[in-house]
Amino acid sequence: MNILKREKNILLLSIFIGTFITMVFMLFTKSYSYNIQKGIADEVIRLHVLANSDEDYDQQLKIKVKDGIVKMLENQLHSSMSKDETRIILLQNLDKIEKKAKEIIIENGYSYDVNAKISFDNFPTKQYGDVVLPAGEYEALKVEIGNAKGKNWWCVMFPPLCFVDASVKEVPKEDKELLKSILTDTEYDIVTKAEDKNNIPIKIKFKIIEMWQK
Repeated sequence: MNILKREKNILLLSIFIGTFITMVFMLFTKSYSYNIQKGIADEVIRLHVLANSDEDYDQQLKIKVKDGIVKMLENQLHSSMSKDETRIILLQNLDKIEKKAKEIIIENGYSYDVNAKISFDNFPTKQYGDVVLPAGEYEALKVEIGNAKGKNWWCVMFPPLCFVDASVKEVPKEDKELLKSILTDTEYDIVTKAEDKNNIPIKIKFKIIEMWQK
């Protein structure tokens, strides 16, 4: 009986220690991922375009609006050297952004209203070429088309990754250098390395962290 009792106590102790270690690990990982994401978000401003609906024609219109806005702001955004400078450019151009979006909407035969503003939104893990940004809250130019009930378009206005073709495998060197100049070495390594030292894809690790965040 004493042997069975001792084995039972050892088993219970093992379960307790295992649970404690797991909880500590999860809390540490969540805290670490939050700090990394916040550090990145503090230096990045994004674009968030919401389509009127998920109908194909509304989704196609969303892309046309996004392309028009990005092209209109391209020269100004490429000359920006900071998030604050980009925010000022966007705030100064909100009326022009709405006007441009409405022009594109009318040209395509629709009459949706448009609302453009700077706000904070939650973004999923997103890859741009060989750069991956973790899920979390980011400041963004938010453009709502009509009812804004459709799927979103996300990209990065500073650094100007909105201008990176979706089909390219690597972000241009000059954009990476800008990204490196505004992030810590750890943050930069995390968002630009396809795999970590254990050969686990960074995007998959971010997805796991995203699930823990939820």
